[in-house]
Amino acid sequence: MKSSEIITNNDGSIYHLCLKPNQVSKDIILVGDPFRVDIISKYLEDVEFSIQNREFKSVTGYFNKKRVSVISTGIGGSNIDIVINELDALFNYDFSNKCFKNTHESINFIRIGTSGSISKDIPIDSWLISEYAIDINSQLSFYDLNNYTSESIEVISLNNKSFYCFKASTSLFKKFYSSNLYKGLTATCNGFYAFQGRETRIPLESTIDINDMKSIELKKYKVTNLEMETAIIYGLSDFLGHNSISLNAILANRINDMYSENPSEIIESLILFVLNKI
Repeated sequence: MKSSEIITNNDGSIYHLCLKPNQVSKDIILVGDPFRVDIISKYLEDVEFSIQNREFKSVTGYFNKKRVSVISTGIGGSNIDIVINELDALFNYDFSNKCFKNTHESINFIRIGTSGSISKDIPIDSWLISEYAIDINSQLSFYDLNNYTSESIEVISLNNKSFYCFKASTSLFKKFYSSNLYKGLTATCNGFYAFQGRETRIPLESTIDINDMKSIELKKYKVTNLEMETAIIYGLSDFLGHNSISLNAILANRINDMYSENPSEIIESLILFVLNKI
C-alpha cells in the first residue's frame, strides 16, 4: 500500500482514531457523541485506556467480564467511513509490511444512536432496531459494487433514482431484538437540515422529502425513521466482512411534531439494555 492510503501517526497508531492493534475489542459500541462514551464507560470495569482525537473518543474495558470497546464517531456518514475503515485496518492490516493480511478477523459493530420517527405508529421515547437501512444520499456508490454480490444488499427505486438498502447482521439482530423494540426500515441521510427536508432560511432543492421517504417500501416495511449513520455502517460492514446492528432511541416524531421531554433518560436506558445484551 502507498503510505498515503493507510496513514499512521508517529507512534504507530492509525491516523484519525489514534488507536493501535490489540487496543480494541472485537465487540465495539459506536455512538455519535463523545460525551456518550463517558456515560457508557461508567458501567465498565478494568478500563484499559481512554484516548480522544477530535470527535473520536475510544475506551476499552469490561462489562460482566466481557471485553468491550466504546468509540464515538461524530455525526454523519462521512465520519462512519473513517471509523469503519480504520477499525478494519487495525484488525486486518499488517502495519509492518504495509499490506492487508491474508487472514481475516471479523468485528461486531453495535450502534447506539438517536433518531426521529416518520411513522405515526412509532412514538417518541421508544426504541427501534433497524432491520434494514437505506443509503438515501448514495454515499456508498463511491465504492465500486459492480462485481460485488451479497444477500444483505437490495436496490430500490424512487423518483427514477436507485438506492442501496442494507440488511442488519442476522446474528446480531437475533441477539439484540426484544419485544420491547420496534423493528424498522431506517433512512440514512448525510445531514440534519436540508438532507432531512428541514426548512431553514435557505430554500430547499431536493427530489426527496419526507412524503417520498414514506412511500418507500421494502419487504414488510415502510421507512420508519431518519438518522445519519446506520446504512453506512451496514454497508461498509458487509463489504468488509463484519457484523453490525443499529439501535436508536426515538427522540422525535416528525409526523406528530413531538420531541422527547426526557432524552437523556431514554438514551441511558437503551445503553443499559445494549450492555446487558452484549
